[in-house]
Amino acid sequence: MTGNIWVYRLAVGRLEGVDLTGYKVEAVDGGIGKVDKHSDEADASWIVVDTGPWIFGRQVLLPAGTITRIDAAERKIYVDRTREQVKDAPEFVREKHLGSADHHREVGGYWGDAPLGRF
Repeated sequence: MTGNIWVYRLAVGRLEGVDLTGYKVEAVDGGIGKVDKHSDEADASWIVVDTGPWIFGRQVLLPAGTITRIDAAERKIYVDRTREQVKDAPEFVREKHLGSADHHREVGGYWGDAPLGRF
């Protein structure tokens, strides 16, 4: 992945002002959960995916740059990562990580980019 991983790709189909909460999230090899929270902050956009029973209710933060397509009609978000990559990603714990620059760097490093954004 090149560029800033915290920025939506131009061809994704992101509609400004649309609430992504509840959208299903699809990895390249199957479903991974639903969006629990999202941010469209400049240079720090992301979604938090609740993986549900797939990996026991764990939440994972995915930078906007991992998103390849948003289908508003189907309420689905497609990412360019595998289920295994999502499973192995750093866990997102809202009370501990929301607003944490350290967690942002950890997540960015895992996905291949670590700019000094915030969330």
